[in-house]
Amino acid sequence: MSFRIGYRTIKTAVGVIIALSVAEALALDFASSAAIITILCISVTRKNSLLVSWARFIACMIGLGMSAVLFEAIGYHPFSLGLFILLFIPVMLIVRATDGIVTSSVIVLHLYVVGEASLAFFWNELQLILIGIGTALLMNLYMPSKDKELRSKRLLIEKKLVIILRELSAYIQHGESQWDGKELSEADALLKESKQQAMQSMNNHLLREEDHFYHYFGMRERQLDIIERIMPHLTRITGSFSQREEVANFLNELSKAVSPTNSVPYFLLRLEEMRKAFREMPLPKSREEFETRSSLMYVVFELEQYLLTKEALWTHKSDKRRLFRKP
Repeated sequence: MSFRIGYRTIKTAVGVIIALSVAEALALDFASSAAIITILCISVTRKNSLLVSWARFIACMIGLGMSAVLFEAIGYHPFSLGLFILLFIPVMLIVRATDGIVTSSVIVLHLYVVGEASLAFFWNELQLILIGIGTALLMNLYMPSKDKELRSKRLLIEKKLVIILRELSAYIQHGESQWDGKELSEADALLKESKQQAMQSMNNHLLREEDHFYHYFGMRERQLDIIERIMPHLTRITGSFSQREEVANFLNELSKAVSPTNSVPYFLLRLEEMRKAFREMPLPKSREEFETRSSLMYVVFELEQYLLTKEALWTHKSDKRRLFRKP
């Protein structure tokens, strides 16, 4: 079993050292709580870290205020603490700061132990909160780039799409295949994993949206769905017809052009030429020819959707470039 210390673990350890050192240097009471707050606020993404830190700050401020009023009014004993929890959690649900319940409970327990709500106590706790949250935000400034890993996954997905399209072409051409279709399930699992990582990468950019990989993997996911819709119709293609050979050649050529670049206009033109040629052909002379040509036309229609899905990605990229272009 391999053992590896992740970057988040290292950041947490460094953050604990910094928070505790600062709190002790300021001679704060309950200095270790600054380290606890740091541990709770370090997150997997910058955006999530900001949201969690804000929720914890709000919860601590509300918790201190509510507990001070309650404890001073009815006393510092277990019943008061239980009543506080009973009232505090619904309030956190209302203000949508449930992530801060644990952190604020630690701070409130300090008040319960001290047994007196004074300005000195509140100043002490505010410093602990700011040190803990500030250290966590500082640690979360560093997030390793996932671009290299995402590019690697993109290439792997494209290789699987090449195999899938090539095998579909071979099946249409020969009417049989030894292909087990494992690339379909592998590509599907890889796309789900890649989209999740791309979303995490997006959430690490606070001032700009780095969403290219996320939209790219989403595009490939929709294309894979289209391919899966096509496959049942391939079994209905029988007999020897010229259209069958054209679609097979088209798929084979399409498999050689799988890449992030935009080759869509060329292939859309090819499809339109094929569709025009199909319309100009004589009517089917047999039921078998009718069913085959119907299935082929459906495949052509779905291939157009396959291409338009990628075209939409390029339109999205062009729109964003215009949006961020300097006047």
